[in-house]
Amino acid sequence: MRFFHAFAALALLPAAFGQVQVLDPMTVSATHTPEPVSEVPYTVEIVQGDAFVEGPSGTADDVLRDYPDFSLFRRNDSMTANPTSQGVSLRGLGPSGASRSLVLLDGVPLNDPFGGWVPWSLVPVDSLSGAEIVPGGGASIWGDESLAGVIELFTARPAPRSGDASLRVGDFDTRSVDIAQSVPAGPGAIELRAEDFSTGGTVLVAPQDQGPIDVDAASRHNLEEAAWRGTVGRDTGLVATLRRYDEWRDNGTPYQQNGFDQLFSSLALNGHAGSDATWDVTGYVISQDSWQTFSSVNVTRTAETPADDQFGVPTTALGLAATTTIDEPAGGRTTLGVDGRDIRGETREDYAYSNGAYADQRFAGGAQTFAGLFAEQSQAVGSSVHVVVGARVDRWENSDGHLRTSSIASGTVLSVTPYPTRAGTEFSPSAGVTWKAAEGLEFHVGAQRAFRVPTLNELYRPFRQGNTTTLANAALATEHADSAEVGAAWKKGSFSATADVFAARLENAVSNVTLAQGPGTFPLFGTLAAGAIGQERLNVGQVDTRGVELGVHWNPSDSFSVDISAIDEEAFVASAPVSPNIVGNTLPEVPRWNASAGVTWRPVRRLRAEVQVRWTGSEFDDDQNLLPLASAVVIDASLRFQLTRNAELFASAENLGDAQVETAHSALGVFNVAPPRIVEAGARLTW
Repeated sequence: MRFFHAFAALALLPAAFGQVQVLDPMTVSATHTPEPVSEVPYTVEIVQGDAFVEGPSGTADDVLRDYPDFSLFRRNDSMTANPTSQGVSLRGLGPSGASRSLVLLDGVPLNDPFGGWVPWSLVPVDSLSGAEIVPGGGASIWGDESLAGVIELFTARPAPRSGDASLRVGDFDTRSVDIAQSVPAGPGAIELRAEDFSTGGTVLVAPQDQGPIDVDAASRHNLEEAAWRGTVGRDTGLVATLRRYDEWRDNGTPYQQNGFDQLFSSLALNGHAGSDATWDVTGYVISQDSWQTFSSVNVTRTAETPADDQFGVPTTALGLAATTTIDEPAGGRTTLGVDGRDIRGETREDYAYSNGAYADQRFAGGAQTFAGLFAEQSQAVGSSVHVVVGARVDRWENSDGHLRTSSIASGTVLSVTPYPTRAGTEFSPSAGVTWKAAEGLEFHVGAQRAFRVPTLNELYRPFRQGNTTTLANAALATEHADSAEVGAAWKKGSFSATADVFAARLENAVSNVTLAQGPGTFPLFGTLAAGAIGQERLNVGQVDTRGVELGVHWNPSDSFSVDISAIDEEAFVASAPVSPNIVGNTLPEVPRWNASAGVTWRPVRRLRAEVQVRWTGSEFDDDQNLLPLASAVVIDASLRFQLTRNAELFASAENLGDAQVETAHSALGVFNVAPPRIVEAGARLTW
């Protein structure tokens, strides 16, 4: 509490901080259409483009971790984390590998269509012009996966004939090259971008627990993208995008590796319908595949035994969305929209390793379709009150669910399990009010209901990772969350402070529930060795979260700024009919508190320095609350020097204090850790 009293004291300081005029920013992620943040009854955090391009972080997800309400399933970022552990949670609403938050890139879902995690490496930090974070389900009109909120990333729009290139080199043989060029073409321009990244990586296991089998988690990825942006006809804008991405990773032992490739294309149109209405239509197609190998490591970490070879996960996703916004004479604004998605995917893997070979093979997967309608009304009531009311109706269907096993040696089909088609209809209402109480002082209150349908991965794919076997569950029910928040924002000159109180109730939360622990023989799992765990994906019941989020921003001049933010929250299991012993337990991967502080300083025009400090509380790595992860403080810093108008040099250090950040804790007492200190340097050219 003393920590938060300090923040409250800062918020009440007299405003002798200069008179820098700050314009009201706009948001599109909370409402589907541009709205002033002051008229949106939910928390909206605006991430400026320089946080990505000029900050010390080399990945987009690491930049977002400077916001305490944002968290990944694991504490390490996408440079070393397994892609399946890169799920996003906001305000602690049920972290898992499958995100409970929707992540968008220019309005198109970035979440993996098969598993729900987010391939952060697919988005070069140099390509981004900014981002918006809407925590707490405040953007429930986006539908499925927006259970805990929405994050939207925005691609930079270079001027025709302009370009940029950056080169980075650093510790652990880390190298990256990023280059972009805009070329005039007809009534628009072709925007080209390419990135090549590689790192030798670091050992994922803590030094005190390492054995001969542990190796560096190296990785590399490549991206090529082309987009044409221009006008068609008199007032219709068009953006056509084609992107190819592939990556390969070592996952900490010689046998465990994974790869991923994706081909993406999209077409976006926007225009005006008369003087008072705008419209936009976006369609996209994703075709991707991935592979991954898993092993079981012995107690002394001297050897590993193959456990699973997921040699293919072919997945396709198609989406279409259309929105129109009408400005009304009385000052109101109506937004109407329709969208749909079709996802088809299948995991193909060899398993049951014995005597030097896999014995069996299984194919598991299915199809998911979504169709939604939404409407939102934004209306001023007098001069100081603004009301926003929204509603969304979705129809979803899971079909063609199947699990087929066969003998590799003989090709004999051992079992075929078809799963029945399931469908449902969801209603997602939202409402809120903003009140401008005085000059510079605003309040808001908002509430909403959102949903998430379990992914194909959760429904159909059983797997084994390390010594943990996890069973799928085709009968998983849809998750629902009711959330509400009350907030205040105060601005005076160059100083601003925010405070939000929030609460949410997650129903039918999907979780990997521990049902058996070795040694012994158990139903569903067979024989489990000492330290082995048997889990099944189940709807555990009800999860409650509640907390307070505070923020302070001081920008007395163009050369100096300070940002401080913190969150104090509780996330616990309120009911669990399938596992009563975990009722009252803290939700795994949710610390009681998170805080961050950042300082940016330009002592002279050509020099920019930035320091970011993240302070994360302790948390648990299991539903039984038996495997704790210690609190950690991480300091990142960067220095940039402008050589000429078009050239700059930079250096950065992530985890400057070389803190040991625990990311996982096994039943055998082995800890995984995030990377140690990484120092990089490079140059950036613009033209």
